[in-house]
Amino acid sequence: MKSILSICFIILQTVSFAQSPEQQLQELDQSWERALLSSDVEVLENLLADEFVWVHNHAGLIDGKEAVINRAKRIQAGQKDDTRNRTPRDQQVVILGKTGIVSGFTVVDRGPTPTTYHFMRSYTWMDGKWKLLGNHTMAIPEEELK
Repeated sequence: MKSILSICFIILQTVSFAQSPEQQLQELDQSWERALLSSDVEVLENLLADEFVWVHNHAGLIDGKEAVINRAKRIQAGQKDDTRNRTPRDQQVVILGKTGIVSGFTVVDRGPTPTTYHFMRSYTWMDGKWKLLGNHTMAIPEEELK
């Protein structure tokens, strides 16, 4: 049985709901955040381009599609995940041709105090839908959040 999140993702990818492309891409980006939080393998498999690259904080770690999906599968199989919440904010969307960029901040709560990340994600329009091609995240030091 498909999860509700997976069904919503499929609907989001196929129905416009009379929204602008920028609004659609912003909602799709929020589905990325929800899929990471819930380790929704099906959404991740459908959303990520095969060439997907995730440059984590200060390039200390770089993941591809396979690594992201495998981590989600391990969590679904019982691996501990200490992420309690992911809250995106201040998203900005720019679309130029078949490329969409979503940037903003995500507050990730893993305890004891949340970490705020600045992100920039690159989407590409392929085969009639948006695919997440690249994600760069960078932790913001607490003194810069004030």
